[in-house]
Amino acid sequence: MKGRQEIDLSGRVAIVTGGTRGLGLAMARMLADSGAPVVVCGRNQPDALPAGLEFRAADIREADQARALVEGVVADHGRLDILVNNAGGSPQADAATASPRFFDAIVRLNLHAAMYMAQAAHAPMRAVGGGSVVNIASVSGIRPSPQTAAYGAAKAGLLNLTQSLAQEWGPDGIRVNAVIVGLMQTETTDATYGGAEAQAAVGNSLPLRRMGRGEDIAGAVLWLCSDLASWVSGARINVDGGGERPYFLDLVKGN
Repeated sequence: MKGRQEIDLSGRVAIVTGGTRGLGLAMARMLADSGAPVVVCGRNQPDALPAGLEFRAADIREADQARALVEGVVADHGRLDILVNNAGGSPQADAATASPRFFDAIVRLNLHAAMYMAQAAHAPMRAVGGGSVVNIASVSGIRPSPQTAAYGAAKAGLLNLTQSLAQEWGPDGIRVNAVIVGLMQTETTDATYGGAEAQAAVGNSLPLRRMGRGEDIAGAVLWLCSDLASWVSGARINVDGGGERPYFLDLVKGN
């Protein structure tokens, strides 16, 4: 029996949106470590990036900037094979009082930007015989998302978009998949979940007894971008440590 198969992405070119920090940075680094030139983007230049990553400034909520980003990468690198739509997020807000401007901004970042990037990537991917688009979704898109209702709605839309594009673009050799991210430890964990004790309690509530880390999501993305997943398209892959425990189970036990 052979040992673990190494994934080699040499010769393929990748873009990771929002890849300058957090989960996006973990994904970008793993793709780069597998041999792919990786371009990360954001609105602001980061202070530093690991070797092997190239930064380009773009506000991908604007369709023309998304298109210019992709065209620039193709012009400089000759091709595009991988797109990871990771940019997203949302502060908490009361749905009853959130402004139209707030709602629009959250949906533009978490749904529109992914569509604009995918549209821009379609032609260059088709030109090289295919490619892989991975949309980073969230458990907020498959269950209630109180205090982040706009975010949850956008991520639910992203999941539908994933399956629709997989159907449309499959004949062009372009695979489109989604990773549904669970409860994660990132640089904003304290603001989201509280201190170390609260985070430990959250992690212990999951079947695998810990919150997720960047490399957990990056590993799933790497697989989806590789030839090992050559017949995987339109999939929604939960990377969530087994999922959140249904609250009613504690209620029926009288806890």
